[in-house]
Amino acid sequence: MSIVLDKKQCLIAGDGELPVAMAESAQKNGFDVVAISLSSDNRNRLKKFCSKVYNFGPGEVLKIKQTLIDEKVTQVTFIGKVHKGLLLRRPKLDMEAIRLMKEAQRLNDDAVMLIIVDQLEQMGITVLDQTIFIKNLMAPPGVLGEHEPDEDQSLDVEYGYWLAKEMGKLDVGQSVVIKNKMIMAVEAIEGTDKCIERGCKLGGKGITVVKVSKPTQDKRFDIPAIGLNTLKTMNRFGAKILAIEANETIIVDQKKVIDYANKKGIIVMAI
Repeated sequence: MSIVLDKKQCLIAGDGELPVAMAESAQKNGFDVVAISLSSDNRNRLKKFCSKVYNFGPGEVLKIKQTLIDEKVTQVTFIGKVHKGLLLRRPKLDMEAIRLMKEAQRLNDDAVMLIIVDQLEQMGITVLDQTIFIKNLMAPPGVLGEHEPDEDQSLDVEYGYWLAKEMGKLDVGQSVVIKNKMIMAVEAIEGTDKCIERGCKLGGKGITVVKVSKPTQDKRFDIPAIGLNTLKTMNRFGAKILAIEANETIIVDQKKVIDYANKKGIIVMAI
């Protein structure tokens, strides 16, 4: 079922380039974007494409809710990583955030986001598919650069794809690191780049990284994404192949990613 988009769109922005890409695309298509920024790393760039940028911590739930009410928002898009590790580092949580966390049976990614989605729906606010404004960033199928995998590497990709899908069923993470049909690392709370680093330290050079969507991926949040930083991490620690899921993974700055991979001899493929 297609959805009618409101002229005013609210972006709830985490880390990275994706929130900026979404805001830019929405503005170019005539939408008024109001951003609630949960991260300082892209806040200044968001101001270029947003009519307003509010600055809150992820635990300031009451202030965020009041802002949504004051702005008369009816549709929001969540884009950008908000690391759950902050929950372990004495986060600043208001009483509403504490209440919601206590009510949660688990604090894995999907459980947390579904609680937030439910809260917004009770306010009459719809959470949109993350890809609505950035569909052009989805990875097409095939080998995306100059370098292709050999037979052994293809077997590692196949195994990694299966394993990542199985891990996704448990909502543990979206990435795995494989070498010679052996599991070097599985992504958990640390994120993809740290998973790659850990896997390379165990397996040495030439490892394979596979990143996929979850089997029951909710496109309102946590769609897998890779960018230039992922490739730089791979190059720094000696990873050789990056395999992602075609039409289900976002590539930020695709041309830069592929140019870098070609230059460094890294295989990038979407399956």
